[in-house]
Amino acid sequence: MSVNQDIFWRGRKTVPTFASMSKTRILISLLLLLSGNHAKPQFNTVSCSSNRYKVVVENLSRTTNETEATPEIITSENGKSVPDKVALSSADTKKKEQVAHYLSVCYPLSSVKINSPYGYRKDPFTGKRKFHNGIDLHARSAKVFAMMQGRVLKVGQDKVSGKYVTLQHGSFIVSYCHLSQISVSQGQAVLPGDVVGITGNTGRCTGEHLHISIRHNGEHINPRIFLDYINSVKESCVMALIKNTI
Repeated sequence: MSVNQDIFWRGRKTVPTFASMSKTRILISLLLLLSGNHAKPQFNTVSCSSNRYKVVVENLSRTTNETEATPEIITSENGKSVPDKVALSSADTKKKEQVAHYLSVCYPLSSVKINSPYGYRKDPFTGKRKFHNGIDLHARSAKVFAMMQGRVLKVGQDKVSGKYVTLQHGSFIVSYCHLSQISVSQGQAVLPGDVVGITGNTGRCTGEHLHISIRHNGEHINPRIFLDYINSVKESCVMALIKNTI
């Protein structure tokens, strides 16, 4: 199955998400990362549409240090099982698994709006066509969250990125740039939803925003992949919870 498809932003064609690796391999890596740290996938599918791809993850359970809940076998006084109560216990377990999986990923900001997409664009400083290796998100003194479980690879400040935090999630390296504050330290473990900094306008930028760049096996990829994946995980969990509630 070929997945080397174009990505469109506001109706306009942009450069491919990555040059030498297929979207399928990136998405599989994300699935393996999530399964290694948070969940045990039992059924995974990756499907593609004409303009974008979609990850569908079904029936996943988060692993913790605690013993996983199992359906409790409830018996009546005569020793016979009570099927209704067992079924209820099983349903509750599935709900807990979906909630845990929902919380295993997190958007980088509480509100996500892409101001400048990944790919070639007009450089705001030189006016020349230049490759943009990440995405810029609209932000105003907003908390920046770790998107998955991982660790802080590096923190620092330079003339271009300003104050930045770099996180490692398996084979993915995620950098948050132009921060006003850094809330973590190098080597620190992070969980999805942990605050790693506050957005700002430090470094080479024309105004406050959050720049996110992601490398996979040393090559830059479109951070939109992460956002779409997070969205697909949360949507699948919500739908599963609704289905189990009805």
